[in-house]
Amino acid sequence: MAVEQFLTYLQHEKRYSLHTIQSYRTDLVQFEDFMYKVFEMDLQSAAHVHVRNFVVALIDDGLSESSVGRKLSTLRSFYKHMLRQGLIPASPMGLIKAPKIPKRIPVFVEDQKLDTLLDSGEFFDESFNSVRDKLVIEALFGTGMRLAELLALKESDVNFYEMSILVTGKRNKERIIPISKSLAAEIKAYLELKSFQNFNNKSRVLFVTNKGADAYPGLIYNIVQRYLTYISTQDKKSPHVLRHSYATSLLNRGADLNAIKELLGHASLAATQVYTHNSVERLKSIYKQAHPKA
Repeated sequence: MAVEQFLTYLQHEKRYSLHTIQSYRTDLVQFEDFMYKVFEMDLQSAAHVHVRNFVVALIDDGLSESSVGRKLSTLRSFYKHMLRQGLIPASPMGLIKAPKIPKRIPVFVEDQKLDTLLDSGEFFDESFNSVRDKLVIEALFGTGMRLAELLALKESDVNFYEMSILVTGKRNKERIIPISKSLAAEIKAYLELKSFQNFNNKSRVLFVTNKGADAYPGLIYNIVQRYLTYISTQDKKSPHVLRHSYATSLLNRGADLNAIKELLGHASLAATQVYTHNSVERLKSIYKQAHPKA
């Protein structure tokens, strides 16, 4: 009951997305199962020693530091809510520290490789599927949108007069992202082709499946992975890699970090600063190649 009340609070008061709420549910159910199986206790009776045992079990199961940290964040929010509601005398999370997460450099694809993919004419034809697939790659690399943001795009969110797209990000926060003339042209061509398809539902969502249904995460992942395989040998080939590529490309061309933050929809500058490492590494590479004393 307490879990459902908390999830309802997240949905209606905090206005979290259904995807985020499902992640919270999964984490809480996992801890609840752990408490019953190991200690024969409920969530309301948890103390910090139980949470510590949970963390040890997660690490023993091979869960990454970031995943453990996310689950602890869920528990911290849950017990903070329980404390506010007067359902527990104290939070069991007070003495719990998340494991340190090693800093990872964002994986990105070089501009030249993406140019080869999108401009060579070798990988796409004029069929609906192919035009849509190309636009998926163009939109992700040309705007830096998240996967969920791309899927939520409606046809009406594209403003051809202002050359921009209205994006609804995390917690329903809206932002406007400028688009290039070439991307606008790609969208127009796709919409025209889409209008000629014999789709029964006439979805107003921008990206649809081969049969006209709203696009879904697996479809976008498959598109990105398939086409990035043509130009990249790196293991990670996901929509988020194109978001990283967008940010890295902007930074390498002298864009202001605060401007990149706004374009990406980051809540804080710290999240954007991770891209500066890629830029420094690029400068080091140029130095080693070009300087006689390198």
